[in-house]
Amino acid sequence: MSRWAARRETGVRTEPEAVVGEPGEGPGVDGRRALLRTETLLVLALSLGASGVSALISFIGSLTKPGGLKDQAATLNGSYAPGRPWLDLAWQLFGIASALVPVLLVAHLLTREGAPGLKVLGFDRTRPVGDLGRGALVAAGIGSAGLAFYLAARTTGFNLTVVPEALPDVWWKFPVLILSAVQNSVVEEVIVLAYLLRRLDRLGWSPMAALVASSVLRGSYHLYQGIGGFIGNVVMGVVFVLAYRRWGRVGPLVVAHALLDIVAFGGYALLAGKVGWLPTP
Repeated sequence: MSRWAARRETGVRTEPEAVVGEPGEGPGVDGRRALLRTETLLVLALSLGASGVSALISFIGSLTKPGGLKDQAATLNGSYAPGRPWLDLAWQLFGIASALVPVLLVAHLLTREGAPGLKVLGFDRTRPVGDLGRGALVAAGIGSAGLAFYLAARTTGFNLTVVPEALPDVWWKFPVLILSAVQNSVVEEVIVLAYLLRRLDRLGWSPMAALVASSVLRGSYHLYQGIGGFIGNVVMGVVFVLAYRRWGRVGPLVVAHALLDIVAFGGYALLAGKVGWLPTP
């Protein structure tokens, strides 16, 4: 992956721009690294890092609850106001919109350092056909293997029963599920994949260490699903990191993740209780 570094001309010398984007000499190398480290931790604390801690607490609760993991359920898209569809819709849209705020923060921080916002991560509309094609191929490969792994993990007692959606049967059900899938994909791939790898590269982490950090973080915030959810998403994280390093664009991985979630959410809504192979609570 090519790195984009902001530079400024001072006479015949070229110096790194201050991390915070203010005029003047700015902090030294150690100071810039400290700022980047703090920035990265804060972004994660406001987004998927916090989700990882929450998922760990949830997993501990599931382990210490009477009964096996497969006898418990993890609901991904549930109702916020049962019996009140318009209020429920308002909460659904608010939740989706507010979850995207950390992505806007990342775009702001990248712009302040002199990069062209999320475009530097390959999240733009410059290659729609290529992004869609690559994303569809990745989704097809991971989707079938992921479903088989989930069914095996649940059968062996390593996973909770995942309920992708439990929304009321109202007109906005499928649009909200699609929006939720897109929101998940944008937040996870922009922050845990592209942004985190860019920051770890600048902090001097080796490519292997960055791959492990990104993949384990991805697995951590899926722990609420059980051990199978953790392992499966770590493997997915490795595949996504390798693909991102090769293509230098996060766009195809956003597409792939969105397609995976759309099929999972919509497929469950259409098939739950109608086919014997799909577990339900």
